[in-house]
Amino acid sequence: MDERRTAWLLIVVLVGQLILVAIEGARSSSSVTYAESLGLYLLGPVARVVAATSGSLEGLRGGIRLQRSLLAENRALRQQVEDLRLHLLRLSDVEEEMARLGEAIRYAAPLAGQIRAVDVVYADRTSWLRTLILYTGSQSASIDQPVLSPAGVVGRVVMVAGPYAKVQLVTDRAASVGGMLLRTRRQGLVRGSGQASGGLNLEYMLLQADVRPGDRVVTAGIDGIYPRGIPVGTVVSVEPGGELFHKIRLAPAVDFAKLDQVYLLDHVSVPREIEKAVPGARP
Repeated sequence: MDERRTAWLLIVVLVGQLILVAIEGARSSSSVTYAESLGLYLLGPVARVVAATSGSLEGLRGGIRLQRSLLAENRALRQQVEDLRLHLLRLSDVEEEMARLGEAIRYAAPLAGQIRAVDVVYADRTSWLRTLILYTGSQSASIDQPVLSPAGVVGRVVMVAGPYAKVQLVTDRAASVGGMLLRTRRQGLVRGSGQASGGLNLEYMLLQADVRPGDRVVTAGIDGIYPRGIPVGTVVSVEPGGELFHKIRLAPAVDFAKLDQVYLLDHVSVPREIEKAVPGARP
């Protein structure tokens, strides 16, 4: 209906224009006739109405297109929400199944422990940030207690003196951490390079092991100190190191130059007497 009305209005405008052209040809070049003035007076408002109607129709079409686009996006978002809900339900089912199986076989996972924040009061820069001194307050640290940052493993406590504790960083040449490639679950030993760059080396990784730059390395939980799954570093290079093992360099997960506060992990480590016990020996 609107389109038909617009068509009639356009026809009226065209007729009016033809009338004006005829009048223009008949009148003299130096005067304006009464018929011309009357035509402009009558047809001018009609032309404005037609132009306004055309603009309104175009705006209406644009609004309809925008509404359709928003409805399509809304439907797509609803579908994504439904998919996420289904995914969460599946994960919930898997978690419940794992809990049920764990209860059936009486499996107990190692306790991860609790963390508490402490301040760094001294950094040994003369040895390329291989040790830190912490102020622990009234609650003292303990030997071999893991020290973490939000990014990953920092090191372990090696000395305690009242409210102070000395930490050996994982970048120290004498430090070692049981490491595991997160992608393949292959295990090795992470040692500090002892260099100014503060890098790490992943040792005892067999040549047939699939190791690639970019692989993430986490604690394996087999060294008796660190629980499993804490970030240690990322593989930056892999080279043949000998007849049996890769030569692997890691970039630490932690930026040791930015440490002003760290976290002590209250974690029960493997007792030394159990770790050093000899099979078959009498107590």
